[in-house]
Amino acid sequence: MTKLSTFEIKCIIFVIALIPLLVMLWNALTDSLGPNPVEALAQESGIWSLRFLLMTLAFTPAKMIFNQPGLQKYRRIIALFTFFYCSVHLLVFIGLEHSFSFSLIAEDLYTSPIALVGLLAYLLLVPLTVTSTNNMMRKLGKNWKKLHSVVYVIGLLAILHFALTVKADLTRPLLYGFILLTLFVIRGVVRNRKKMPACKTEAAKNQRSPEQPLPPP
Repeated sequence: MTKLSTFEIKCIIFVIALIPLLVMLWNALTDSLGPNPVEALAQESGIWSLRFLLMTLAFTPAKMIFNQPGLQKYRRIIALFTFFYCSVHLLVFIGLEHSFSFSLIAEDLYTSPIALVGLLAYLLLVPLTVTSTNNMMRKLGKNWKKLHSVVYVIGLLAILHFALTVKADLTRPLLYGFILLTLFVIRGVVRNRKKMPACKTEAAKNQRSPEQPLPPP
């Protein structure tokens, strides 16, 4: 059986990642979104934004646990689809819910914590998307990881945005929150375990090394 190339796998991921959008468009065209189609589109695009965000965060723990650094090659495309579905969600909010009216949008942001939290999460996601290229990784150096650690804050804001939206039934927001916390804990535990042998090796070397002789008078 012929092994798929990285490019072919990325193409497959690309096509699969477009399926939620195609389903939303099909449901809109066939009038299958229910009595409130705008609200249904907002919910679906928001849910898929959160799902893709959690999938993006799952790559690093999976790489650490299964020792598969090659998985990181596919992380970026999932991260870009996170931004894509967030943008669709924002477009539904701005265009379909508020008809691109700046005054209505500003009023909603002022009166509704739901809109404000969602917009904050989106704005924090923008610099992560812009700096996701290899060139930006080289330019930022160690600061790249510090910047992209903000993604966990974005995850918390996204889940809070979801929880404020559903209000009554918090089952799904709590589930997504548990997944986010689990990914964060796994990442931290595995990283600390990998650091411990290195620290022990360094300590052992220091103990074996002879003391430096005093300089002659």
